[in-house]
Amino acid sequence: MSAVPPSRRPKRVPAPPQDRGLSHELMQQIQDNQGDPDFMTSLGRGLVVLSVFSQHPREVTMSQISTETGISRAAVRRVLYTLEKLGYVGEQGRGFVLLPRVLGMGGAYVASSSMTAAAQPVLDALRDDVHESCSLGVLDGDDVLYVARAETVRIMSIGLRAGSRLPAYCTSMGRVLLAALPRDTLESYLERNPLRPRTERTVTRMDEFLDTLERVRREGVALVDQELEIGLRSIAVPVHARSGNVVGALNIGTQAGRISLGVMQSQLLPRLREAAQRLGTLLQ
Repeated sequence: MSAVPPSRRPKRVPAPPQDRGLSHELMQQIQDNQGDPDFMTSLGRGLVVLSVFSQHPREVTMSQISTETGISRAAVRRVLYTLEKLGYVGEQGRGFVLLPRVLGMGGAYVASSSMTAAAQPVLDALRDDVHESCSLGVLDGDDVLYVARAETVRIMSIGLRAGSRLPAYCTSMGRVLLAALPRDTLESYLERNPLRPRTERTVTRMDEFLDTLERVRREGVALVDQELEIGLRSIAVPVHARSGNVVGALNIGTQAGRISLGVMQSQLLPRLREAAQRLGTLLQ
């Protein structure tokens, strides 16, 4: 049997991303900008590849990156080769890891962000007052992005730090931020993000979820009890700039076995509100 000519062989189509996340959002934005002559698709793909590393604490293989992004292995290989030559990634074990040079980009944001600079001492004081981990988050795409954090002990199976991302629909900060969105923006978010159960407690019924957001909007507080991870409770309030706009969310996270929901509302919530108000007065 004669070989199939190369020109007639079916082209290998990369597998679609396995789940939603930052890399998926970036790939969608790349696709949406394909007709823009000034848009650099190759640079966009490089940033997508870098985004995958933020979701993995250890080395990432070429196959993992290709599977999670939908970018072909050949293109991923070229991106990694370029990043390695420039000193941003390096080989380790059977995969690749970020190198210290990337800290320059994150450090530049922290140094230039008035919100982050103002938030850290507020978070540190709140942590020392309540003896629980505290965080400041903003909505970045469809996720909550942690931009500042003051930690006591690890309360989740995954480590949280500035730069961590979590789904918005099942986190206290996420619900505060979603509740502040215009109706059409919220509807678009819900179309893109099915309410998947993270635990048996996660709210997945749309009518119940919308009622929850309305209560958050009305009361100015979101309390999430083990919907993201069993054993974790968190409470969050909005941070308002002087203009009145919601510019972030402040939260306290704790272990469910140590602090009851009643204590969170009666003792932690007043301190959390005071910290959010203090931070808001420091923002432009």
